[in-house]
Amino acid sequence: MFEIGRINRLKVEFIDDRGAWFHSGDYRALLPKKEVPAGTAPADRLEVFVSLNSTGLPMATLSRPAAQVGEFALLQVSEVTKHGAFLDWGLPKELLVPFSEQPERLRAGRRYLVRLFLDDRGRVVASARIDKWLESEAIELREGDSVALQLWDFTDLGAKVIIDNRYGGLLYRDELHPGMHRGDRFAGYVRRVREDGKVDVTLRKAGREAVEDAKQKLLSAIPGDGFLPLNDRSSPQEIEAVLGMSKKTFKKAVGGLYKQGRIELTPKGVRRKSSR
Repeated sequence: MFEIGRINRLKVEFIDDRGAWFHSGDYRALLPKKEVPAGTAPADRLEVFVSLNSTGLPMATLSRPAAQVGEFALLQVSEVTKHGAFLDWGLPKELLVPFSEQPERLRAGRRYLVRLFLDDRGRVVASARIDKWLESEAIELREGDSVALQLWDFTDLGAKVIIDNRYGGLLYRDELHPGMHRGDRFAGYVRRVREDGKVDVTLRKAGREAVEDAKQKLLSAIPGDGFLPLNDRSSPQEIEAVLGMSKKTFKKAVGGLYKQGRIELTPKGVRRKSSR
């Protein structure tokens, strides 16, 4: 069966005057003639997005939507009708958010974070009820795991994030960068999985790998004259602004580079040692 609402890599079964046809199980999907790449022949494989048309039959397109089923995306409402809110997601047929999937009435022109899913008829629709899609039991995460994060909302403590399209998490305020917005995606790491099932995340690596990265970042930040005006007396805010790392990590990086004989420590900062 086709994966409805997702990109499928499919083999062309045959081509007629309507377009290219794909076969899976008891169903066929059509890629309209206007989208069939020149030179396409039977047995060729194409990556297409598959959804259901108004009659419930699979249709294929080479266009790429902003998100697939099982993913979250920040999308703008183009209009609101008696059926619900319709979102622009990059395809001609807009994405419906039924009223039952709106924690508050969505408004035209505004952007909302939504999760794509298949309704009971197999159609791709969206939900703005983010909490209902996040797992909170049997969390398969460990401290230090590398994860994909998406910023969901801002709070007094920092920002709510979605982890690997599965879990909810918290990124603390001291790690937020200027210019971060709802819907932004970035890499991060698991800081802690709490007993209550909540997850804290960080943008910084931990352990030896983090220190090695910090050492390289510090060396790269030393200007051409070989001197960087940061030391143990520098404030955490100043170190964060210059190097994008915590003072604790900075001190570990400085200590490691000093032991390796690659820098000198002075009352006003660190100096790169000559390679001679």
